[in-house]
Amino acid sequence: MERRGQEQQGDGAEQPGKDGASDSPPPPPPFLEVTCRSSGKVRRFAAGTTARYALHAINRKLEPGAPPALHVEAVRDGQEEEEPVSFGPSAALADYGRGWRLQTVTAHDAPHDDTTLGGIGKQPVIDSGDRATTRSTAVYVAKIVLAFVFIFLLGGLFTYVLEVLPDTLQTASTPEPL
Repeated sequence: MERRGQEQQGDGAEQPGKDGASDSPPPPPPFLEVTCRSSGKVRRFAAGTTARYALHAINRKLEPGAPPALHVEAVRDGQEEEEPVSFGPSAALADYGRGWRLQTVTAHDAPHDDTTLGGIGKQPVIDSGDRATTRSTAVYVAKIVLAFVFIFLLGGLFTYVLEVLPDTLQTASTPEPL
């Protein structure tokens, strides 16, 4: 008879533990929030989303000129000196609980210590500022202008040859009188 009473109680209601509390931990949130430092917007992702996909989705929605996100990290609120937890590209995003938040890191946020992300070898950090964009645009335009100059020179050369060649062949093939 006790079994029947327990079965009736068990249709969806949780059995309290000895101290009156539930034995299972609270369910995780159905999504994770990542703050984009470039735009200031908060993006939501399903639990288990990889950091690579989150970065792709965040960078895709950035305004033109905004620095792209390099990686995702978890930081503790109010703990400036504590080392953040960085997520690699294939790592699944995780919620570390109360006081932690996920945010992106851009090239402007990262410390400029002239090392690569992995810390292997010394390489200068590439500044994605306006000067680099202006220089690359000027080089691109110069290459296009140079290509047009060569096209017009080649077209002029072919036109000249086609105008002169018939006269040259016609005068050379004229028979001389005896």
